[in-house]
Amino acid sequence: MHGLINKAIQVFLQDSYGPDLWSEVLQRADPGVSGFEAMLRYDDAVTERLVTAAALALDRPPATVLEDLGTYLVSHPHMAGLRRLLRFAGVGYEDFLTSLDDLPDRARLAVLDLDLPQMALRQVSPGLFTLSCRGGPKGFAWVMVGVLRAMADDYGALVTLERRGDTIEIRLVERDFSEGRAFDLGARTG
Repeated sequence: MHGLINKAIQVFLQDSYGPDLWSEVLQRADPGVSGFEAMLRYDDAVTERLVTAAALALDRPPATVLEDLGTYLVSHPHMAGLRRLLRFAGVGYEDFLTSLDDLPDRARLAVLDLDLPQMALRQVSPGLFTLSCRGGPKGFAWVMVGVLRAMADDYGALVTLERRGDTIEIRLVERDFSEGRAFDLGARTG
């Protein structure tokens, strides 16, 4: 597993629940490790143990932990860069959805050996889409549920999401449900 994934789990747990919970998770998952380097590779079993340990520490199902990770990746201030990259897809939530097919290739432009699932979006009917996530890290579809939910909030869209295996059904109930979060193409500094 790419270290970027383990590092994302680490910062999610530290930012959301504090260093004590992160220490507890590490003790359960891999007592000899103090943290993860983003550009190293780790055995897939280490990542699975991390998710299982986090679920036990938080008393939540692993799927919920992974969905919360997806939400964190888009909504937490420490992850503003990822949010910006995702928002470059277009002005509306549907634009964002139609850009997901290209997400694994765009991610590899930034991190050459990052193995994300192949994604295929299909419009079933007006306002109803399915997103298929094949391959990649175990549980990735749950992470995508969190990303899709957070991006809907970001765009101000009202959606319902239902996961069925590696496929996520996305029902766009209302495009302009709320104002959404402010977004400007130009990054602000200082």
